[in-house]
Amino acid sequence: MGVKETTKAKKSAPAQAPAPKKPSPAKAQAVAKAQAAQTPAKALSGKAKKIVLAYSGGLDTSIILKWLKADYGADEVIAFCADVGQAEELEGLEEKARKTGASKCVIRDVREEFVKDFVFPAVRANAVYEGQYLLGTSLARPVIAKHMVEIAKSEKADAVAHGATGKGNDQVRFELTAMALDPNLKTVAPWREWDFSSRSELIAYAKKHGIPVPVTVEKPYSMDRNLLHISYEGGILEDPWREPDEDMFLLTKSPEKAPDVPTVVEIEFKRGDAVAVDGKKLSPANLLARLNALAGANGVGRLDLVESRFVGMKSRGVYETPGGTILWLAHRNLESLTLDREALNLKESLIPRYSAMVYNGFWYAPERLALQALIDQTQERVNGLVRLKLYKGSVRVVGRKSPDSLYHDAFATFESDRVYDQADAGGFIRLNGLRLRIAKILRG
Repeated sequence: MGVKETTKAKKSAPAQAPAPKKPSPAKAQAVAKAQAAQTPAKALSGKAKKIVLAYSGGLDTSIILKWLKADYGADEVIAFCADVGQAEELEGLEEKARKTGASKCVIRDVREEFVKDFVFPAVRANAVYEGQYLLGTSLARPVIAKHMVEIAKSEKADAVAHGATGKGNDQVRFELTAMALDPNLKTVAPWREWDFSSRSELIAYAKKHGIPVPVTVEKPYSMDRNLLHISYEGGILEDPWREPDEDMFLLTKSPEKAPDVPTVVEIEFKRGDAVAVDGKKLSPANLLARLNALAGANGVGRLDLVESRFVGMKSRGVYETPGGTILWLAHRNLESLTLDREALNLKESLIPRYSAMVYNGFWYAPERLALQALIDQTQERVNGLVRLKLYKGSVRVVGRKSPDSLYHDAFATFESDRVYDQADAGGFIRLNGLRLRIAKILRG
């Protein structure tokens, strides 16, 4: 209730809106810094001087490291490699980075974090992009970018850099993660700045500067490996009609050459996460590595896919995801035993949306985090054991059991029972068919 005025009001000009409150100097400075960080590097008056580069030692990042020092003009480049399960790809990496111009090379083993905090949440969501792709690269980029940001902060660097092209999805994944975690960091994306336009030109640049690169013009497809999968793209694979060469595959045996006897594997889950294989408790990373070995030996997990990139075009990728393939199938089948029908239907309807968020780089976006919270709530009773049979490239579930099962054999049996009155189904069907009958009666 307002205060009653005791004097007669005079006619006055319309009240003016109060002047907007000025932000504090500290807040204004932070906002300006964040805005400057998101300005394209070409438009910045001063380029980044100390940069943390996501470094793999492969074609693109080997050239980028040299280019940042020799052409871009950075004073210092720190090479960072996250060990997400590249295996032999890490050998000699530090020496190579220093020879190419890095002031130091930081290598962090993030395999357990990658599987526990990124792969397992996606498995709980049954995430699969466009019905086929199990998001191996999409899930690795946020954990790499997260550690890049941490190193940039500890090293007092003013920018991060990556080797993703201006046509692909990875540029989005790296940069959205950096923006979400530290909006003050600049991002240098050489593929959007330099004059190179193809991998062939990069190979020539590498030879000119004496940089050893494990790629040739004759076999120019690129490979990205982590504990969840290996992806192959580019070069000879750009023709979607051409079958990949058999000698390209590293994680999976050819189905034709796989064992003639099936392999049976049992996976135990607790609250939606796999915790044991064949009765042996394993850490997340070791569990996935074990499933990779079992599935790969049986030729399971190959995928040849034409997918829709976030930036707009179609692209062809070939993937090996052996352990992830059987993990995804096992989890989904255990849910069929333990989740209520409507909870399961709701969760199923969210798979495309969740998967697109991850694929498009929105791992740290509020909508993905909110959706994850909902999904994780459904996993409280996803406990139990799933038995699978692997054979010559195929995998099928042959058994599942759970202490939280909703399957009741007394109700489900086709034999005589005393708990279910089959006559009840008549009224159930009539009620569900009522709208169909009314529509036909009224509309003919």
